[in-house]
Amino acid sequence: MPAPLHLDHPEHHGGHACLWVALLPLALFSALAWGVLHHELPWQGEVAWVPSLGVSLAFRIDGLSAQMLALITGIGTLVFVYASGYLAHEARRGRLLGVLLLFMLAMIGAVTADNLIVLFLFWELTSLSSFLLVGFKHDDAHARASARQALLVTMGGGLALLGGFVLLARMAGTWSLSGVQAAAPAIMHDPLLPLAVVLVMIGAFTKSAQFPFHFWLPNAMSAPTPVSAYLHSATMVKLGIYLLARFDASFNDLPLWESTLITVGTITAVWGAVLALRERDLKRILARTTVSALGTLTLLIGLSTPGAGLAVAAFLFAHALYKAPLFMVAGNIDHATGTRSIDHLMGLRHAMPWTAAVAILAGLSMAGLPLSFGFVAKDVMAVAKAEAELFALASYALVLVNAIAVAVAGVAAIRVFWGPPEWPRGKVHEAHWTMLAPPLLIVLLGLEFELIPNVANPLLLAAAQSISPALGQVDLQATHDLATLLSTSGIAVGIGLLLFVFWDHLHEVLHRQHWLDRYGPAALYEALLHGLARLAAWHTRAIQHGGLTGYLRLMLAALLAMGSFGWLLTVPALQLEWQWAPQGWAWLAACVLIATGALAAVSLRDRLAVLMASGLIGYGSAVLFLFAGAPDLAFTQFMVETALVVVAASLLPQFVGAAPSPARRRWRATDLALAVAAGLGCFVLLTQLAGLTPDTQLADWFAANSLPEGRGRNVVNVIIVDFRALDTLGEIAVVAFSLLAAMPLLAGLRGDRQP
Repeated sequence: MPAPLHLDHPEHHGGHACLWVALLPLALFSALAWGVLHHELPWQGEVAWVPSLGVSLAFRIDGLSAQMLALITGIGTLVFVYASGYLAHEARRGRLLGVLLLFMLAMIGAVTADNLIVLFLFWELTSLSSFLLVGFKHDDAHARASARQALLVTMGGGLALLGGFVLLARMAGTWSLSGVQAAAPAIMHDPLLPLAVVLVMIGAFTKSAQFPFHFWLPNAMSAPTPVSAYLHSATMVKLGIYLLARFDASFNDLPLWESTLITVGTITAVWGAVLALRERDLKRILARTTVSALGTLTLLIGLSTPGAGLAVAAFLFAHALYKAPLFMVAGNIDHATGTRSIDHLMGLRHAMPWTAAVAILAGLSMAGLPLSFGFVAKDVMAVAKAEAELFALASYALVLVNAIAVAVAGVAAIRVFWGPPEWPRGKVHEAHWTMLAPPLLIVLLGLEFELIPNVANPLLLAAAQSISPALGQVDLQATHDLATLLSTSGIAVGIGLLLFVFWDHLHEVLHRQHWLDRYGPAALYEALLHGLARLAAWHTRAIQHGGLTGYLRLMLAALLAMGSFGWLLTVPALQLEWQWAPQGWAWLAACVLIATGALAAVSLRDRLAVLMASGLIGYGSAVLFLFAGAPDLAFTQFMVETALVVVAASLLPQFVGAAPSPARRRWRATDLALAVAAGLGCFVLLTQLAGLTPDTQLADWFAANSLPEGRGRNVVNVIIVDFRALDTLGEIAVVAFSLLAAMPLLAGLRGDRQP
């Protein structure tokens, strides 16, 4: 019998103040439960946000969203209670709980959004908040690296997801998620649909740790245990599964969709389960099996039968009900003993009897044994696989996955709690009630789900019908083909017991396979990261070398290349008609001034003469502006050019000229050729521009609206001050900030020159 549960420990007084944080998810869960019982799904609402782009704050809650909300708020409530005890001695617990609340709200937004842009924003907010949570121990280099890895993988997939959303919205003609689903039959033969589907799947695969993006999830175990129990078992990693399930009814007829999900799901399920045998850290073992479970869910979504939707809904719920408590068990063990390594843990039932009880009950469900909801989920999954006639290789693979799940359940529930007492610390006591009540409540809910069929059946059936609309009324507790299920489960349990007995031997064999570490997605990620760093270093040396002349060469070469490309695209359609403009003589005089100044600047050797010649170029440009209808720009050019020449001439004596270096002389021919090519290129482009039919829509709009809207007749000034007011304000702010940054330098120079 477990020892009496002590309701208080001196070291936990500091965490009680954080219990109030659990009131928000509790209130949301209560509101959801009341709404499901009293109002028929779906619920929806919409508020205009960016009407010109068709983007609105649209939200819709159907059966699938309600199930996800139940996990987010229900398990979230208990996770916050657990965190108040686990983080009792953490000085920064308020920061972590605040980010955890932000993550919860982002998850709620993601699973209820009915607009693709809004869904994407919440999707990325979950990645950003997850980055902050995984890297919470920012003084730990491993935690920082794991947080960076999770962010790069999930947000990189988010960019792919955005591309898929844009393509789907373009094909469907709407940003509404339900609108895209309704338009799916009409766009089924669109040539861009396969690309959009692949991009959506990439985004979902990265979020739900599917092969080859699975490696980030075990490394995310550097996060505190409440984060692992909430994000990496019950909520965030299920977001990709949610998205795939949301689109399944629309794209399940596509062979690309079905084959990809079944293949990737099978590989992920098997690979995650096998890699669990290589681990010794209890949290990483649980993380590997979470990857395996996510792969199983992906495989089930790929099945084309209506029963697959019920299997997804049931297993999604069952996995959260046993995996979150197991993570909390791992946290209790780490909190009490200071380690999670199964090599140093045994017989903990004597010191932690209540934690041992939670582990055993959760392990029963994870192993899929009778009297647990895990058994019910395995029943429904077996029916779905039988209906779909899943090919033999995938079916055998799932038997292996189930067997390894049984072995892991044995490790978590038996190995560390039974046998002779062994742990690193001399004195170990049971966890505080805030760390025991949450996992105990969750695991009791999953132990015998038949106790509340009136709540479970409608919720899971509604979620299943959202995934598979063709699914009829099904009693979740009704057993289908019990003999077949028991025989299949018996095989998995038997193999699992053998794996549990020979766990250490299998671990040694797999641990010696070093090629698994040298090759594969994780090694490729590290190689790409190092390659990116080397590329950035080379790019910095080649481009940001600090030479102004080199920068000018690169800019001219790039502009010349782009101009040549534009010329090749437009030259066949041009028909030039030369016409002498009334102000042509003034333009010609301005061009003569500019050309004379340019030739003098490259020919003269005296620095003051070169400065005056360059000023002649500026004055010629001002004359051109003056007779081209821009007097304000011409006067500005006159003023700036005069001030530049005067200031530069006054500073020239302060600089001592140096003789050109040999390298500089070698570049003379290249610079001359580049300058001539740039000049000729600009001439050709301008002549082509003169032959194009001008598009005056924007000019006509500004001319018509400057006076009534901006109260000004000078169109340029109205554009700068009114229509582009924020842009102008930003430019002014940049100049002001530059002045503030330069003030200490100017003060230092003035101080150096004082006697």
